[in-house]
Amino acid sequence: MTVGVVAQDARVRMPTPVILLKEGTDSSQGVPQLVSNITACQVVAEAVRTTLGPRGMDKLVVDNRGKATISNDGATILKLLDVVHPAAKTLVDIARSQDAEVGDGTTSVTLLAAEFLKQLKPYVEEGLHPQTIIKAFRIATQLAVKKIKEIAVTIKKDDKQEQRKLLEKCAATALNSKLIAGQKDFFSKIVVDAVMMLDELLPLKMIGVKKVQGGALEDSQLVAGVAFKKTFSYAGFEMQPKRYVDLKIALLNIELELKAEKDNAEVRVNNVEDYQAIVDAEWNILYDKLDKIYKSGAKVVLSKLPIGDVATQYFADRDLFCAGRVVEEDLKRTMMACGGSIQTSVNAMTDDVLGRCELFEEVQVGGERYNFFKGCPKAKTCTIILRGGAEQFMEETERSLHDAIMIVRRAIKNDSIVAGGGAIEMELSKYLRDYSRTIPGKQQLLIGAYAKALEIIPRQLCDNAGFDATNILNKLRAKHAQGGMWYGVDVNNEDIADNFQACVWEPSIVRINALTAASEAACLILSVDETIKNPRSSGEAPAGRGRGRGRPQHAH
Repeated sequence: MTVGVVAQDARVRMPTPVILLKEGTDSSQGVPQLVSNITACQVVAEAVRTTLGPRGMDKLVVDNRGKATISNDGATILKLLDVVHPAAKTLVDIARSQDAEVGDGTTSVTLLAAEFLKQLKPYVEEGLHPQTIIKAFRIATQLAVKKIKEIAVTIKKDDKQEQRKLLEKCAATALNSKLIAGQKDFFSKIVVDAVMMLDELLPLKMIGVKKVQGGALEDSQLVAGVAFKKTFSYAGFEMQPKRYVDLKIALLNIELELKAEKDNAEVRVNNVEDYQAIVDAEWNILYDKLDKIYKSGAKVVLSKLPIGDVATQYFADRDLFCAGRVVEEDLKRTMMACGGSIQTSVNAMTDDVLGRCELFEEVQVGGERYNFFKGCPKAKTCTIILRGGAEQFMEETERSLHDAIMIVRRAIKNDSIVAGGGAIEMELSKYLRDYSRTIPGKQQLLIGAYAKALEIIPRQLCDNAGFDATNILNKLRAKHAQGGMWYGVDVNNEDIADNFQACVWEPSIVRINALTAASEAACLILSVDETIKNPRSSGEAPAGRGRGRGRPQHAH
């Protein structure tokens, strides 16, 4: 009897295996899988760790086409790395969102998120429930953001001189960690001038950046108006005047060439005169167009489509300047700067559709010729012309300037700033540590861990500069405990300094965004408890099976 029971028991204990997923599907769950996700994120952070701060190193990334990019910008590096690990992709995404939202602080965001996870790893391994951790982290982030808002210093907008100085400091701080840190004073002025020229909405597209190889970095210049490269031109171009004062500009989207007038019509002619009449009609249409443009009083004719040799000669005879095949973006910027509107026909060339500017000239910059429009009445746009030796160097300069421009825009829109150089992180760390001691339970440990993770920024700044990080962090902790809230790492003298006095400033929105994005990413990775990887559906499945079982095919 007992034997039967045992047999029955065995039957109960061994259920039939249910095949739920396609064979070859890789699924891992539970704590080991969480830990492996955390490790993957740390690997991503390792890639950008050394680029943080004024003494940060640069990375040279070569893509599959062999194009080399030298960069110090966290977002650019992560974009170029082809990250395939699903959890680590989250870090790449937050770096991108930080880049789009604020423009700077991309490396910090990645480091913070990875450090949060690193501090939590022991708790996860001990079996602490992820939801408990997430709850504590949400509380800690709210507290940190509230604290930043409390201690951030607001700038007075009324005093233009003050505001300008402040914006230059913010731009200089953003450029400090870039390749062009040596010329940061020169470039921060250019950046602030450029942003100040824009209208209220501060559209990024209205700042054009043109790169010309050759010359030194100091030869870079800011043009209050529009500048673009001389376009492809036909014979007769050199006879045109290259400089006008107080002129009108016609902006067109028309092809001024003979072949443009051909229509696909079949015409039967009986004698040569009829054919000649057709050819003449074609010429007359073109001359009629050119005549209308000339009579409109415009001195410079810009068109998105080609302007042919006949037209070029015609304009040259009448002292007009023309440029065809102008890039659409440049044409639009010219329109924004000089007024007028882009015309698609020449029949309504009235005064109000023409743009105006005080000075037009063609100038040789390096090996290129550039068309400059200066003294534009509506000038809500400007162009930065960058000079420099190597192509990669200029590209990196352009990326650095993009960061600085974004920072200045943010500082104008959100007028509160905090001290950089790890100062704000240390202050938040101290504040959260003190707070964690006032609450009981697991939350205390977790908020303590959050506070400890914030110290990664000053620690990494020290490591990158080759300082003794532990020593400097101890000094910082002591200083913050005594109430020196703006003390951070002084990279130049291997010590600590009041970074607010030292003018290492950044908009508080940069830090707020970095903290929220990093803790969101950490929470997201913690809340995953199972990873299921579908097998690739190419070639591995037996042929002729179709999709079957009503399951949609996964294209990977």
